[in-house]
Amino acid sequence: MKKTFMGVRLRRLREERGMTQVALARALDLSASYLNQLEQNQRPLTVPVLLKINAVFGVDVQRFSDDDEARLITGLREVLSDLPAGVGGDAVSLAEIRELAAGMPAVARTLLALHQRHRQALERLAALGNDRGGEGTVAHHPPMAYEEVRDFFLARQNHIAELDDAAERCAADWGLLPGRADEALAQRLLAAHGVRVVDVADLAGQAQRVFQADTGVLQLAAGLERGQRAFQMATQLAFLEQGAELQRLAAGAGLSSDQAQALARIGLANYFAGALVLPYTAFLQAAEAHHYDIDRLGQQFGVGFETVCHRLSTLQRPSARGVPFFFIRVDRAGNISKRQSATHFHFSKIGGTCPLWNVYEAFARPGRIVPQVARMPDGRAYLWVARTVARGGGGWGVPGKEFSVALGCDIRHAPQLVYSRGLDLARPEAAVPIGMGCKVCERDACPQRAFPPIGRALDVNENRSRFAPYPVAGFFLVGNRRDP
Repeated sequence: MKKTFMGVRLRRLREERGMTQVALARALDLSASYLNQLEQNQRPLTVPVLLKINAVFGVDVQRFSDDDEARLITGLREVLSDLPAGVGGDAVSLAEIRELAAGMPAVARTLLALHQRHRQALERLAALGNDRGGEGTVAHHPPMAYEEVRDFFLARQNHIAELDDAAERCAADWGLLPGRADEALAQRLLAAHGVRVVDVADLAGQAQRVFQADTGVLQLAAGLERGQRAFQMATQLAFLEQGAELQRLAAGAGLSSDQAQALARIGLANYFAGALVLPYTAFLQAAEAHHYDIDRLGQQFGVGFETVCHRLSTLQRPSARGVPFFFIRVDRAGNISKRQSATHFHFSKIGGTCPLWNVYEAFARPGRIVPQVARMPDGRAYLWVARTVARGGGGWGVPGKEFSVALGCDIRHAPQLVYSRGLDLARPEAAVPIGMGCKVCERDACPQRAFPPIGRALDVNENRSRFAPYPVAGFFLVGNRRDP
């Protein structure tokens, strides 16, 4: 186990409960001197002490994980990279950022929140500058709804315990069978709610589900596979049977607009649907038995690649945790339409992602799983698997959908995955160096760099022959020549 120093968090836990060091030491059956050394970061926090804290106070041990620290570090690096050159005096080193994230996590989170509010203020000013018909009134532009909802799920580590537990109970009560859940779900809709399920060839806007409350009819797009039908019916059952819980969770998320709350309810309903079709305990046991083989899990439960990946990223029940995964979905243009994480992985909000990442290589190998060991600039290594998923438009000339779906985890969890077989996990130089995006990446020598890092001057040394792929006044610098 890596040595973990969490003195500040332990001291904060004690202060929250109004306890002295002596009282906390007695509660944890430790000596006062040993506890003092833990709080002063003179001794690392050990697993036995963590288990005692969990047993005595019921505190989730994830609170003392270094995953949260890593997320803070990447967030702070992005904030500091976003500052204009010369602001704040001397550059802040990575060592100082790590010290802040580890020693004062609440201060670090406050800085991130302030930066978020600053960005929102700049966006409102930009929108105001483009407003031609305001007649002197200042329009209020709240943060984008989907960003708020995504941050809500991130704060919950992409695990909604209330919905997961309810879905597992419902799956057992309704007799849902792996790969055949659609049959029991259709019966539940009819018996409990008087809702009939019918197939419709062409739903408006290429929708997959339309619920007609006045007639009690749930229309599903014709051609959906059994797993897709089950998911759509489960989503509708979430609104019908868990509506009050969805509303409570959305209302308690601190979202700034009705639109964000509505989007949160949809996201929560989808979460319940995934947990209903793929019940937690049965799915986790199957995942561990198959070494997280996505295709085998899809065959067993009758769902697609993306659905399995999405569910794997939610298995963070404190009493039975799966591998903490990051899940992302992108299109060919690099647009991220889904991004969820059960742990610390973080991508830039102010620039594109990295072209060396295997999520883009997957488009060149449609339908095939592409594994990759990747290393971020901070030295952390990850195992990623990516594959394309596609769905036709329903007829000739109708555009379809194609995405690359990727699932990743910290390299220390890689041996649990079937995809690590044959990969060199121990040799650092074997990992592909990737970053959060060119505008915040520090790898100067990267052959795929498209922009210089924010706040750093462009290298235009005419005595160098290194390729500098930055556009300058309509030209590209290539060696010592300027080519139009």
